Parts: sequence; structure tokens; C-alpha cells
Amino acid sequence: MVLDYVALVMLIIVVLVLFYGIIVIHDIPYEIAKERNHPHSDVIHVAGWVSLFTLHVLWPFLWIWATLYHEKRGWGMDNTSSVDAPDVSGRLEALEQRLTQLEQTRSEA
Repeated sequence: MVLDYVALVMLIIVVLVLFYGIIVIHDIPYEIAKERNHPHSDVIHVAGWVSLFTLHVLWPFLWIWATLYHEKRGWGMDNTSSVDAPDVSGRLEALEQRLTQLEQTRSEA
């Protein structure tokens, strides 16, 4: 008789943990968006609740949408700082060579 009650309590605990676990998991994209100051964080939050009713079909897309935006880089599609850095260093070396050539021609004249 006691084991029946223990089993019932365990069943209730498992159901509650699964219920609240699903709610916590569905909120992960919203937490990411909120942490990154995403401009659409409210929409991501609402879409997460809608995703609960559609069996989390939207959830992977919400995760991608939340992680694409970063406050410092924007949407993260184009990182111009890493693209321009080698080009700038190459131009700097070319300018230094031209400067040394001009200094040499000045000192010769």
C-alpha cells in the first residue's frame, strides 16, 4: 500500500518536471535574444509560446533568429573588420615603401 503512494508521488513529480522543463526549454531563444539586446526579442518570446502549441516546430528557427543578432556586430552576416584588416596592412606597407623611395630621391637630389 505504501509503495502505491510512493509511485503516485513519483509519477506526479515526473509529470511536473516534464511540464515545467518544456516551458523552460521553449524560453531559451527569448533568453538569448534578451541577453543580446535583440530588436525583436518580444516577437521571439511570443513566437516561442506559439511554438508550444505547434509542438515546437518553430523553435529551431527561433533559436537561429535569436542567435544571428549580436549588439556589436549587428546581424553577423558581414564582418567587415576582419575583411578590411589584411587590406589595410597591405596598403600601409605599400605606403611605407613609397615613403622610403621618396625620402631616398629627396636625399639624392
